[in-house]
Amino acid sequence: MTDHRYLRVARELRKEIADGVYPIGSQLPTEHELCERFAVSRYTVREALRRLREDNLVVSRPRAGTVVIPRAATNCYAQDVVSIDDLVAFAAGAEFEIDSNAMITIDDDVSASTGLPAGTEWLAVRGNRRAEGQAAPICRTEYYINRDFARVGRLLQRHTGPIFPLIEDVFGVSIVEVRQHIRAVIITPELASALAVDPGTAGLQMQRSYTTSEGEVAQVTVNTHAGDDYRYSMTLHRVTGS
Repeated sequence: MTDHRYLRVARELRKEIADGVYPIGSQLPTEHELCERFAVSRYTVREALRRLREDNLVVSRPRAGTVVIPRAATNCYAQDVVSIDDLVAFAAGAEFEIDSNAMITIDDDVSASTGLPAGTEWLAVRGNRRAEGQAAPICRTEYYINRDFARVGRLLQRHTGPIFPLIEDVFGVSIVEVRQHIRAVIITPELASALAVDPGTAGLQMQRSYTTSEGEVAQVTVNTHAGDDYRYSMTLHRVTGS
């Protein structure tokens, strides 16, 4: 059986860094001290510290130990169809107007649209994303945030941009993968009112699942667009042999 205790150690240290227990420039406890604190082996501690280094939260220096460093403003990701940074740019260019912000229990309908297990609790943040100067919204947006990160809900009153960078900053985690699914939908009366279109017309729904470096789903987002207002383009290249 795989030993995942290092994930627990990394998660706890990451939270303490985010909470300021270990401020920027400070040293983490020694490997020996961490072994005693968490009652784990030195191998487990070293794996946990490796995770923190991969998240660009700390560096390990000879004779200086493990030191907390500032997080970079942005991370670089390889671009496939769309990069994670491109998602930030899109969301930053369209203001998010929040209608509701509350913990919910996932029902069957929400489970079908998000892939989240029915009966689990998530923070649901719902509203419209609107471009400056446009009367009709770009899309109806629903965020479902893992309850482990639900504390960001308190910070959203004045926050209009994407939420996942806020999760990264507050909790010291890194979003390393975003899975995107696109499907055609029929606009329901509720969505029609939000999007200012007729019910029963065609729409396009994009569901994105955001996963941390620890393999944990931090957030699922569902954006629903009126069919006439959305275009999705990609460029394909032929792979040639060397």
